[in-house]
Amino acid sequence: MQLGVFSSQVFQESPRKKIWRRKNSPIYDVEKHCNIEFAAQISHTSSKQDDGEHDHYQMEGLMESPSVDDDGDCFAPLLLNATSVNIEVYYNKAVNYTLMVTFVSFLQVLLLIRQMEHSNTQSGAAKVSIIMIGQQAIMDAYLCLLHLTAGILVESLFNAFATAAFFKFVVFSIFEMRYLLAIWKASRPMNNGEGWEIMRRELSVLYSRFYGILLGGILLMYEFHNYIRPILLLIYSFWVPQIITNVLRDSRKPLHPHYILGMTVTRLAIPLYIFGCPYNFMRIEPDKSWCICLGVFLGLQASILLLQHYFGSRWFIPRQILPEKYSYYRRFDQDSSHSTDCVICMTSIDLTQRSNDCMVTPCDHFFHSGCLQRWMDIKMECPTCRRPLPPA
Repeated sequence: MQLGVFSSQVFQESPRKKIWRRKNSPIYDVEKHCNIEFAAQISHTSSKQDDGEHDHYQMEGLMESPSVDDDGDCFAPLLLNATSVNIEVYYNKAVNYTLMVTFVSFLQVLLLIRQMEHSNTQSGAAKVSIIMIGQQAIMDAYLCLLHLTAGILVESLFNAFATAAFFKFVVFSIFEMRYLLAIWKASRPMNNGEGWEIMRRELSVLYSRFYGILLGGILLMYEFHNYIRPILLLIYSFWVPQIITNVLRDSRKPLHPHYILGMTVTRLAIPLYIFGCPYNFMRIEPDKSWCICLGVFLGLQASILLLQHYFGSRWFIPRQILPEKYSYYRRFDQDSSHSTDCVICMTSIDLTQRSNDCMVTPCDHFFHSGCLQRWMDIKMECPTCRRPLPPA
């Protein structure tokens, strides 16, 4: 099936220099009708851009109508250019795009599950930036609404776009919102005297802020749609809050490397297709410079996160300006013949051989290094007296 798109151009005026003119009157008669007869010849023209989606034709002919009365007749030679659009190719491209979005959403679900398992403890979830997860959830909510709207507008492609919108809905409403709630609960442990009403009120504030930002972003993009590329760059800075959180809290390995790499690649799939693919189904002119800028910008954020994972969260900050950090291997005054037990593994610690195998907390409790480090991955409190522990 093909759809014709025509453009016309009048290349010769009427020899009688009158079209629908009333005799002895300078005013046109708007109620007068003209029966048109059109004779033309269609010829195929070569096109430099041949992507299999459309062909170009040229139509030359004469449009004329017989005299309606003695007032005159309608006469206008026309030159028409036509382009036929292959609807089947267009639909195939749209369906392939929705399949790509569905596959990317499935991968993001797997990555989120991997990350949630990596930070399934209270201490691990508290290291993750709630702004970073919230920003990604808002991105997926926007994509869900866009694909659902596209399916409603193009009825023949509703099933394909509705499937992509459903997977995006699953990503943002089930997994990311659940992870967002887990991070919020881990960052504010509930005290014994705190009532449910206070917690419910704070939770309502959290959800109201999320959906307020979501609706405000829609209005902002509608108002400044001409600046959609800079807005997308701002949205795709979602790794920046986690980088800042790592530096401020001196967090140890809050994100799994597979999650960092996987999310970086899958988040780039849709914008690179829309603005980088020369044969995208939306027929948007490719912008290679912007695509390179987006890839470099997001890749730089992911590189900093990976370096923080392997070399420490403050590896790029000079030590001279860093705040003083507590050392778990500090010197202590202890009887050389004294030995104590590690309450984590319930084995003795020989303090006579002071080495990196022994760590001491600010409350002067001793543990094996490996035992305390694994404990701090679960809880940042002393196993003996339950006092808060500083970052290692």
